[in-house]
Amino acid sequence: MTSFIIPLAEATALDAERIGPKAANLAALARAGLPTPGGFCLSADAYDAQIAALGLKSLIRRFAAAESIEQRRLSIEIRLALYERPIAPAILAPLRAAWDAQRKASERASAVRSSALIEDRKGSNFAGQFESFLGIDDEATLITAVRACWAALWTTTARRAMDSRGACPADTAMAVLIQPLVDALASGGGLSETAAGEMLISATWGLGSTIAQGEIVPDRIVLSRQGFIRKIEAGRKHHRESCGHGGTPQPVPSELISAPCLDAAQAVALGRMMRKAEGAIGGPVEIEWALDVGGFKLLQARPLAVEPITVPDEIWRKHPALSGHPAGVGWGAGRAVVVNCECELARVAPGDVLVTRIASPALSHVLPRVAGVVAELGGSTSHLASLARERGIPMVLGVLEATGRIPDGSQVAVDGVAGIVRWMA
Repeated sequence: MTSFIIPLAEATALDAERIGPKAANLAALARAGLPTPGGFCLSADAYDAQIAALGLKSLIRRFAAAESIEQRRLSIEIRLALYERPIAPAILAPLRAAWDAQRKASERASAVRSSALIEDRKGSNFAGQFESFLGIDDEATLITAVRACWAALWTTTARRAMDSRGACPADTAMAVLIQPLVDALASGGGLSETAAGEMLISATWGLGSTIAQGEIVPDRIVLSRQGFIRKIEAGRKHHRESCGHGGTPQPVPSELISAPCLDAAQAVALGRMMRKAEGAIGGPVEIEWALDVGGFKLLQARPLAVEPITVPDEIWRKHPALSGHPAGVGWGAGRAVVVNCECELARVAPGDVLVTRIASPALSHVLPRVAGVVAELGGSTSHLASLARERGIPMVLGVLEATGRIPDGSQVAVDGVAGIVRWMA
């Protein structure tokens, strides 16, 4: 293998400075004996080599010192070059060889995922801010996906997220994780520890992208830290994505919409895996998982910050309440701004509580100015919930009819630990 290709089974895969924490954490999970899909990483060295081959180093140096308008222009130029221009032969040849070998061994399509050097670190997770592609089964699509992952470092969404953390795309690099795709019967996320001292699992049918994007209300399973089931709440899983439909959402049969995806034994087994993952990562973790005919596979693990419970003002207990899935941190109050379209986000002022239908990670740029978020869809392990936890912003998701029942302009309180929203009628 060249320095550009690093199989996750190799010891060098633990080097997060070469392949990004996302890929390195997966390598650490596998070394701890936990099930993962395996795969290999196209290292950050390959990104740097491609930047040099395309002659983009001077543009990147100019970007770091430029004003915001010039930065926007330069980022577009850099992104288009990464999207459109050929991959250097020195990178492409080993990439093809590694992918061909993986395809031959697994006989499955691939998942191609960004693994930026700055993501999935403690206090800097960037959930949903870069790119992932599923069902890659031909070389042309693989090459397009790799280019898109490199270019994702320079998108407006990513630059906004980096700006808010004092980071810059000119100072970092992008690795690319390439794995056999898990033909998931069910998928979801998990928190190995919550502010209430419990473990939490979210689950849906098919691929977990519907949870990550906040498109459905997943099942919510609460376990004690010792691994005993405390609660299984069925979600509202009206559609799913699967490997065989090219990412096109499919309706869920009516009898499965509110049927739990995992039984108690499966939930307990996944809870044990989360506790073992804590030892591999070095503390509480947030995971993504999938279940196929062979059992569970852990797809991702990132450090999880657990904040103490904030006691709400007692006066709010007298007011109407709605319940949902807590993001797991904070308590806050402010003016409710009910938003039914992204074009209305300009109405959201500092200190407001955003009330919306879908809690998409595209809303991440609003988080720095809100006192809380309430959404009708989504669950505790969605990408936006993960970003809210990192910022200490209370959020409650899966709140049925929130946009219709919470009056626009009313005073609202959001308990991000208990999962309760109250408003002054």
